Amino acid sequence: MLPVDPTPLARREVRELENYNAGLSSEQVGKRFGVSKIAKLGSNENPYGPSSKVAAAISNAIIDSGLYPDAYCELLRDALAERVGVAPEQLVFGNGSEDLIAILCRVFLDHGDTLVTVTPAFGLHTLYPQSLGAHIRPVPMLEGGHFDIDGLLESLIEPPCMLMFSSPSNPVGSALSASQLEQLLAVLTPATLLVFDEAYYEYAQGSLDYPDVLAQLSQQQTPWIVLRTFSKAYALAGLRVGYGIVSSPAIADLIDRLRTPFNVNRLAQVAALAALQDEAHLKAGLETTLRERERVNKTLNEMQLTVVPSLTNFLFFKTDQASETLHEALLSHGVIVKPWREPGYRHWVRVSIGSREQNDQFLTALSVALQNSSPVAQELDTH
Repeated sequence: MLPVDPTPLARREVRELENYNAGLSSEQVGKRFGVSKIAKLGSNENPYGPSSKVAAAISNAIIDSGLYPDAYCELLRDALAERVGVAPEQLVFGNGSEDLIAILCRVFLDHGDTLVTVTPAFGLHTLYPQSLGAHIRPVPMLEGGHFDIDGLLESLIEPPCMLMFSSPSNPVGSALSASQLEQLLAVLTPATLLVFDEAYYEYAQGSLDYPDVLAQLSQQQTPWIVLRTFSKAYALAGLRVGYGIVSSPAIADLIDRLRTPFNVNRLAQVAALAALQDEAHLKAGLETTLRERERVNKTLNEMQLTVVPSLTNFLFFKTDQASETLHEALLSHGVIVKPWREPGYRHWVRVSIGSREQNDQFLTALSVALQNSSPVAQELDTH
């Protein structure tokens, strides 16, 4: 006898959700395609790994893994507050920044509320609000991957409950300018919580075009939270440590009421603290990634592909092939990228910047895939 399907018991909003595209693992690709050399470039992970200080800190802390972690991340909180230049009570922590996004949606959004976001979007910026019955008011990016500031301003005429987007954008890689952010802040009202997702902050901060978001927000009276993470530049994606900087301790208090009490585990806390203290390792990884990004970007342009200029550790590019088709072709060469599935962007692909060897593997596989899909190749296939 088959078990009864429990799906009807779930809320309608959950039943109607699409699954988040978390991508394939190296193990899955190796098993499916019989390839041993995998270039995993679909999740924007740091190919250089964490600081050696992280391994030492975890090794020393493992003996205490039978004890619950500090529920308030006090040691990490104090160190991070000093680094960022905010009061400790302005910080909140999560099991990755995705954890904080989920909590924020549960705290501030109700059925029928409206959220404004920029599309193409990081999937969880829409999935979590939709799961609560909130309405999404999307503002598509302009041609060339630019933020539509006029569209954003118009979307705020009727104040939404929340404005949430990433800058630098995931998946596009571009960012709001200081003047655009100033325009946006000028029209926000206390009725709207601004959730500014800065997951790729470390990669962008050295650019002359990137604004000092915290400095601009510090002059703002309306509520806001900036989200950052240790997953990307600090290479702790597998340990899950995200944090938020809030405009008011009252926001932190509301988040603390709903988060799970020990949402950042003991080893993750000591790893993040150790990573924060090794600035030389962080700087070396950033410099290498930015050099490789420019090299890959140049090669993609030489292939006559449309590539959006990026301030992150990934590139967003368009091809004549459907993104899923190109994705499958690259998998057969052991290369994992992220095909974009949002309507209007199904010919776009996001590729992470890996090591030089990984990037070369991607570029070689891409060249073969594009050649095989060229009109000449297709014509030959018909004869």
